[in-house]
Amino acid sequence: MAVRMNCSSLQNKLCFLNPSILSLRSTLSHIKSKPNFHFSPNPSRRAFFCNCATSTPSNDEPFVLTTPLYYVNAPPHMGSAYSTIAADAIARFQRLLEKKVIFITGTDEHGEKIATAAMAQGSTPNDHCNVISQAYKTLWKDLDISYDKFIRTTDSKHEAIVKEFYSRVLASGDIYRADYEGIYCVSCEEYKDEKELLDNNCCPIHQKPCVSRKEDNYFFALSKYQKSLEEILNKNPNFVQPSYRLNEVQAWIKSGLRDFSISRASVDWGIPVPSDKTQTIYVWFDALLGYISALADGQEQPDLLNAVSSGWPATLHLIGKDILRFHAVYWPAMLMSAGLSLPKMVYGHGFLTKDGMKMGKSLGNTLEPNDLVSKFGTDAVRYFFLREVEFGNDGDYSEERFINIVNAHLANTIGNLLNRTLGLLKKNCQSTLAVDSATAAEGSAFKDNVVKLVDKARVHYENLSLTSACEAVLEIGNVGNSYMDERAPWSLFKQGGTASEEAAKDLVIILETVRIIAIALSPVTPSLSWRIYAQLGYSRDQFDAATWRDTKWGGLKGGQVMAEAQPVFARIENESDVEDKGVAVSKKTPKSKKTKSKQAQEVVGA
Repeated sequence: MAVRMNCSSLQNKLCFLNPSILSLRSTLSHIKSKPNFHFSPNPSRRAFFCNCATSTPSNDEPFVLTTPLYYVNAPPHMGSAYSTIAADAIARFQRLLEKKVIFITGTDEHGEKIATAAMAQGSTPNDHCNVISQAYKTLWKDLDISYDKFIRTTDSKHEAIVKEFYSRVLASGDIYRADYEGIYCVSCEEYKDEKELLDNNCCPIHQKPCVSRKEDNYFFALSKYQKSLEEILNKNPNFVQPSYRLNEVQAWIKSGLRDFSISRASVDWGIPVPSDKTQTIYVWFDALLGYISALADGQEQPDLLNAVSSGWPATLHLIGKDILRFHAVYWPAMLMSAGLSLPKMVYGHGFLTKDGMKMGKSLGNTLEPNDLVSKFGTDAVRYFFLREVEFGNDGDYSEERFINIVNAHLANTIGNLLNRTLGLLKKNCQSTLAVDSATAAEGSAFKDNVVKLVDKARVHYENLSLTSACEAVLEIGNVGNSYMDERAPWSLFKQGGTASEEAAKDLVIILETVRIIAIALSPVTPSLSWRIYAQLGYSRDQFDAATWRDTKWGGLKGGQVMAEAQPVFARIENESDVEDKGVAVSKKTPKSKKTKSKQAQEVVGA
């Protein structure tokens, strides 16, 4: 997937889509090469293109989820982390539903910008890619990302599949040669319209001068697929989500599609064009194939159709909105040309912003995920961005809000509810449950309320409404705290007799509620959920084997022994709180400024 999160605007992303862009002086000498290879007349049925791109997968089909393949011109930032955290939450939820999940992520490692970045550091492109790709893997580990496959576009198996795909498209008559001339931004890796440039031909995004270029390139006949793309979107309105992204894509297509360049003559760091070693395949035509080549993992001799048969088409491409055009227009046309099925859905989410600007590595205004994880912990980072950034829309980060949210929700609402309940259980019941949770809640309207909220959370997860899913789970914690305060079991225990028995049941009810929260929130905060489960007396194997069915009321059994209460989430305190209390804390943050600025960043690469 090409994950080239260039900072250029969507309107500028690929100038070839707009006939007015670039004063191009393009000489379209259609040299349609005749290939010397042949394809089986009866390839795997799954490999053929199907208009039903958004059909609901059957139970035996894998749920194939992809992030962008992140561009390695610089280390990962919070934008790429946000995309991957969201994808991980979706993957974990689908596993809870007992689906076979193939979660694909990786790095896009070819192109002029990579070679330039390597040279600037006195390194080779290959060594540079190794370092940055490993930085992504390390960060994904720190963020509890449970990916199944990590593809690098410098892998030999990827190159083999790209070349086979290229040859297949060539055989369809959709690749030809043409001269191309225009103003080129190296940082964006795209040609620019002279009208959008600043003084001295500077790119408005990167504030760097663009250069004049004339190249003899290979082009893909995108215009040939205009009517097919229009028909697909009309018949499958869920193919592009959210719905307002679909409107954008339809507008682009309606304005008229132009063929686009798929090779570069001046870039050595890339996959050579099979029929012309003087050219390399342009990064997008290369990187998008990473979604398929990732499926060839484990195959000794990578083969396009074997990779396809291992899980294609993708169920969901999760991307940032700045690369929507590549995934919703270019990629489907390329797949149709090669006779392959389309992904079922392309979801373009929004950006994180900082000081009113989209973040990007090229601009140097990124929010560093490693710093956030080091300062606040993985659970806090995952929870805040999934709870506070409404999925699909842009969102803001501020440290003050970050601290307030995670303290209120994770430390107070959930963590404190578990801690004080276990404390009462130890004091009054020797940390042992008096009855089964099903028995304790017989005839209780409280249980019915929890069941409704669990169902609500599931629906939101299924609809990719991650913020709403978090809200529904948090509401379970809120009703649990309200029940605890209303019932006041500490007072009932003092009364003894029947009142004490009722108090013991109340504790079971509360702990069952927290157990359900742990499962329902595990897609978002897997480490926190495990710590909760451990204090409820479960083993790691039992937690790892849990499914969404375990959110059904009745999991706790009488006689089950709970662990000793320990805080499952340490409250984050800033320096002003510490000064007021005169105490030291394990996690502290700089004192907030009175005037807080917007902080944020684009949610995908580059």
